[in-house]
Amino acid sequence: MDAELKRFEAVLAVARLGSFRAAALDLGMSTTALSHAVARLEADLGVRLFNRTTRSVSLSDAGRTFVERIGPAVSEIRMAMETAHSQRSTPSGLLRINASVQAGRAIAPLVLDFLRRFPDMRIDLVTEGRLVDIVAEGFDLGIRPADLVPRDMIALPLGRPQRHAVVAAPGWIAAHPRPRTPADLPLEACLRVRLPNGALFRWHFERDGETVQIEARGRLTLDEAAIARAAVLDGAGIGFFIEQDVAEDIAAGRMVRLLEDWTPPRPGFSLYYPGRRNPSAGFSAFLSMVREAAARQAKQDGMR
Repeated sequence: MDAELKRFEAVLAVARLGSFRAAALDLGMSTTALSHAVARLEADLGVRLFNRTTRSVSLSDAGRTFVERIGPAVSEIRMAMETAHSQRSTPSGLLRINASVQAGRAIAPLVLDFLRRFPDMRIDLVTEGRLVDIVAEGFDLGIRPADLVPRDMIALPLGRPQRHAVVAAPGWIAAHPRPRTPADLPLEACLRVRLPNGALFRWHFERDGETVQIEARGRLTLDEAAIARAAVLDGAGIGFFIEQDVAEDIAAGRMVRLLEDWTPPRPGFSLYYPGRRNPSAGFSAFLSMVREAAARQAKQDGMR
């Protein structure tokens, strides 16, 4: 049944994405295997489901009717199978997790520990800048800063609170006055950061209840932390980072931290998910490990 269901899901993926290659990537299979699966189904049905050219793929009339009829049924069957699998005492199957790059780094050690503990489990960890609808895009879990978690989701704290760090290279500091407050920042020397939605990131500062936001006006605009780090190390100006991305550079003296008293801790990452009536054994086991990790972290922080 599962093999037959995968053939139907292959057809639905091609119809949804309009491309055999994109559908194959989405389903985690080769384009050749996907094409053969669709061709076999078309042979069994005796109709062509897709009109194919060298540049495009579109549903035939028969294919459009077929997809409209099987879509809801396939979804219901898959849910029924997942519900049945959830009754197994041994965690098995696949968990799909969507995270920001920094959140992916934070969860990676726990993911590896989980896979060692449960050899029948598989995890697909996707990191990207944009904030996605995890339900619509087929993810089981999401990880983002706590203040970005959608309100209709269940959230669990993950890791320590985050901090930002304002930094510059020692050579740049030697050649310019050192800013003591956000108002002292030379905005033309501050690297601009473009967010996944295309907006420019505003640098946020806070001290003793006073909140300040500034707009960087540097000549260089970037959307990748690793490139921004390299630019700051090269003396291009002042950068604004998640602390963990530049902690080693600060410790090694490759970067000088500025305005540290203006960057207090902010909410850390949260693991979030929609409410589930029948969570699988693997899903429940992963949440248990997250809770255990959070409890250990809280205990360690309390002992300091």
